[in-house]
Amino acid sequence: MAAPAPLRPVLGFAPELLLRAQGLRAAIFDVDGVLTDGRIYIGEHGETVKAFSTLDGHGLKLLARGGIVPIVVTGRDSPAVRRRVADLGIAHAVYGAADKLAVTQPLLDALGIGWHEVAAMGDDWPDLPLLLRAAFACAPANAHPEVRAVAATPTCWPAT
Repeated sequence: MAAPAPLRPVLGFAPELLLRAQGLRAAIFDVDGVLTDGRIYIGEHGETVKAFSTLDGHGLKLLARGGIVPIVVTGRDSPAVRRRVADLGIAHAVYGAADKLAVTQPLLDALGIGWHEVAAMGDDWPDLPLLLRAAFACAPANAHPEVRAVAATPTCWPAT
């Protein structure tokens, strides 16, 4: 019986994108619209329910395993988000952040990480200060057009 063929990656990324990603030590993620589909369900008693992707969770664990510190900085605070962050073992998170840049700086200082070593992913206006400051900015495909414009002209998406 012949040996199985080796697995080949399906996605390819432009070499210049891969070069820009070298040296990253931390990746900051928004939650609503980045780690969720952006919808928020509110029950009759005010409870909030959000849908998280298992693929995103696995990706965050792979980042950590690869030596890149995953950080969550979100403008909202809810038990659902705190539970998801805890389940993923993410040690660095800030909830209810009105000024995401201001709350992130002390966290990076404590970790000994400079902005030139940071990637950030966001989808809306409150994420822009982080995306503009980070060395590597990304956005999901359905992000606000202003955010997509900052997030490296679709270079954070796979090359076709």
